[in-house]
Amino acid sequence: MSSPQDPYRPPTTPPGHAGPGAFGEPVPRAARNGLGVAALVLGILSLVSWFLFVGGIFGVVAVVLGLVGRGRAKRGEATNGGMALAGVITGMVGVLLTILVIAGVVSLLGGGKLTNLTECLQQAGSDQAAIDRCAAEFEEVVRGG
Repeated sequence: MSSPQDPYRPPTTPPGHAGPGAFGEPVPRAARNGLGVAALVLGILSLVSWFLFVGGIFGVVAVVLGLVGRGRAKRGEATNGGMALAGVITGMVGVLLTILVIAGVVSLLGGGKLTNLTECLQQAGSDQAAIDRCAAEFEEVVRGG
């Protein structure tokens, strides 16, 4: 007579049966989803911090990690290809926004518009009417008028 098995004990491999990996059977592996997750997180950070100029750095890293993560998903090593793609897209948008901000700042500083405002404000001193005229002139120059 055999003793009853414990119902809470996990089943064991029957005698004479080899487990996964023996005789060429594929061994299931855990999905490697870390790059896709990191790409999405950095992509979101790039969207949030584009005005601080570091958004571009976050965006570039997000694009690289997202592309590698997409490659893993296509090879079946990861299961979050969509998340990796979202990281690539948000990273690219963050990079583009950062480039636009940098171009705007360079345009503003490089065109001499800011130095004209500074000189005007220095000449105005503490005269509020003169300061208001400087601000109005600067706004008109920035708008392209």
